[in-house]
Amino acid sequence: MSKTKSTWEVLSKINVNDKVEKKNGLSYLSWAWAWGIVKEHFPNATYRVYENEYGLNYHHDGMTGWVKTGVRIDDIEHIEYLPIMDYRNKSIPCESITSFHVNSSIQRSLTKAIARHGLGLYIYAGEDLPQSSEHTSTQQVKESAAVRKSKQSLKVGTPNWKKVEEYLANEHSKGTAVELLISQVRTKYTLPKETLQEINNILK
Repeated sequence: MSKTKSTWEVLSKINVNDKVEKKNGLSYLSWAWAWGIVKEHFPNATYRVYENEYGLNYHHDGMTGWVKTGVRIDDIEHIEYLPIMDYRNKSIPCESITSFHVNSSIQRSLTKAIARHGLGLYIYAGEDLPQSSEHTSTQQVKESAAVRKSKQSLKVGTPNWKKVEEYLANEHSKGTAVELLISQVRTKYTLPKETLQEINNILK
């Protein structure tokens, strides 16, 4: 009876060289392609974006932020933490983080979590890869539009609002800047006029 190959044995033997792209002299794999290969070989694979206790899809220490993702294949989950970085591979200050930055970091983090299972791990010789410096490319415009479209509208009185309200009050009591708090909420939600007004009331 032949032995079933492990996840590592299957994925680590896949040659990804013709799928590697270059940006600013560094190599990376497309998240969509990597996930497609994983699902092709392991249909029951799942991934997770870990939110903080208030439902935001990234974490921060008041200065910079990071994302936490996990990819589970055959009951083994590999978790990846990745700083939210700009195209120069530098951490972005909290007050400058946008939903586009968060979304891009999540995709890079998930690709690296997949690599921990074996797919393309050999291309990651150093730290993670930066975005292209060409922010006005057609692809980035499309991705940015997709992020905006995918965000939920935050309405006062909903369960999500309760989480955000608690988060805002807690962070405001610590002295976190109002502009930063609103920016953080906007990475996940669109804010109707009445919601924004209520947030401003909380943060007075």
